[in-house]
Amino acid sequence: MPELPEVETVVRTLRPAIVGRRILNAELTGIRVIVGSARKTADALAGRKIVAVERHGKFISIRLDRGFLVIHLGMTGRLLIDGALSKWTHAIFTLDRGSLVYEDPRQFGRIEYGEELPARVAALGPEPLEVTLEEFSRRLKLRKSPVKAVLLNQAVVRGVGNIYADEALFRAGVHPKRLASSLGADRVERIYLAMREVLTEAIESRGSSISNYVDAEGHRGSFQAAHRVYQRTGEPCVNCGAAIKRILVGQRGTHYCPKCQR
Repeated sequence: MPELPEVETVVRTLRPAIVGRRILNAELTGIRVIVGSARKTADALAGRKIVAVERHGKFISIRLDRGFLVIHLGMTGRLLIDGALSKWTHAIFTLDRGSLVYEDPRQFGRIEYGEELPARVAALGPEPLEVTLEEFSRRLKLRKSPVKAVLLNQAVVRGVGNIYADEALFRAGVHPKRLASSLGADRVERIYLAMREVLTEAIESRGSSISNYVDAEGHRGSFQAAHRVYQRTGEPCVNCGAAIKRILVGQRGTHYCPKCQR
């Protein structure tokens, strides 16, 4: 599933191509991915001008001159500028110059129009690259769950997913099953700094292309080459040489080094 760095990269590639453009027509055929009535959504979008493209956690928010078009890519969604059509195309937004195509083989993504941001988007936690250490620490201390699960909780911070939670905890040297509420100030600060570091580096590398992720221009990211634990089960730790292990934390596959992460 595209996480914060991947969605940020999509947003950055979308902005110069579609801001200022007007939506002439919307063809919405993916019943599973459209929230609400496809016909009403298409009618509401016709003629609207694109004012801004922003990211809220893992959500892409296209701000219009009236309302918001909000898109979540789910696991396999792609939002492509002038993209080629395929059997997985579920939405085509024809602009006054060019088009925007949404395709999604597994159809776990969502497309929604509203006069305001959806409540579930507005209720997300703070951005991990903007939250202060003090606020981050306060939020962790309230949670009596494994720290890996807490980092994945979008009400705590928004946008961190499986890849970057694993990578951040490795860099911080913290075991993913440690209870968040039990962490001392030093460990919390290490997690905070590692989270921001790994997210920043991943954005600079245009995200991680593990499976089918590409940006809005169809280009793959390269941060997967820099992963230190994620999907490296059995491989030697880059720090100590111990074999990377995989366990389940909150029903999510979790990768860590048994020697470096205590």
